[in-house]
Amino acid sequence: MASVQFSNLEKNYGTTPVVKKINLEIEHGEFIVLLGPSGCGKSTTLRMLAGLESISGGDIYIGDELVNDLHPIERNIAMVFQSYALYPHMTVAQNIGFSLENLKVEKSLRETMVRDVAEVLELTPLLDRKPKDLSGGQRQRVAMGRAMVRTPEVFLFDEPLSNLDAKLRGQMRKEIKALHQKVQTTVIYVTHDQVEAMTLADRIVILNQGKIEQVGRPKEIFDAPKNVFVAKFIGAPEMNIFALSNEQMFSDFELSNINHSGMSIGIRPQNLFLNKKEVKGDQISFIDAEVTGTELLGSSLHIECKYQDKKLVVETATIDTSIKGDIRLYFNKTQTHLFDQNSNTIPR
Repeated sequence: MASVQFSNLEKNYGTTPVVKKINLEIEHGEFIVLLGPSGCGKSTTLRMLAGLESISGGDIYIGDELVNDLHPIERNIAMVFQSYALYPHMTVAQNIGFSLENLKVEKSLRETMVRDVAEVLELTPLLDRKPKDLSGGQRQRVAMGRAMVRTPEVFLFDEPLSNLDAKLRGQMRKEIKALHQKVQTTVIYVTHDQVEAMTLADRIVILNQGKIEQVGRPKEIFDAPKNVFVAKFIGAPEMNIFALSNEQMFSDFELSNINHSGMSIGIRPQNLFLNKKEVKGDQISFIDAEVTGTELLGSSLHIECKYQDKKLVVETATIDTSIKGDIRLYFNKTQTHLFDQNSNTIPR
């Protein structure tokens, strides 16, 4: 295992900056997820760590070693890509052991190492099969086995599940989590999928336009987003956010004692209730909205509303799709979020 540190890390393509002075310390054995929209710099950051992209500025350390100028093979890292990239003419065992063969590892030792990895990944019965005879999830496990067999200090995953269907992604998330618990290796995992981030990460690093917006544990980021970008990016449906533009809003959200110039307020769809008795706590308030549509999702219902001429979404366990007209929505004031004009959270 090894720690990883980014110090003022930068990447420019010509005159265009794509990674902007990233500073981050990752502990031994930690599972870190780099999360953000397409083009935010997360995969580029991972590739710089792997040595597959040059660095425009700053430093990268693996353990205590500066690796800026080291060849990828010298960094003792292993990377699992979005594409499985398995050799179709080789068996599972040959695919897993290919890198060891290139490193001139003696055959009997190589076979032992492949068997050990296959056992961890539950691939032992498949060692003689070729990739065409495997499911998508099995192929991804083979790709992971090929990375694991060299016992790297750091695992890098670049959107490894994006080619799988929803059910298989759920299964593979569990397998990756279980694998990390077994081997306790440092993992840095890139995704744009917040479900993957929330279920896998020890800590999430949210990136936007090449900069870190927030670093924290999944629940911390969900409960206490530092700015509007994080608040809207984490959570589905996304947080309802309104610019405080008129006195009626100040009254509805009971903000009369706050300097509200240039401020916005946010409230998650899950924290709005049709029944006052469902609200926990004693700081209860309400707003009135107009239903514009409903969307049934099996065990929950999304109610789309208009509030102060803006769209508002409520998520409720009520599955009555006949809800129409004007409704009153109750909430606990402590579960609202205030953001100032600089997009920083203001504690309530």
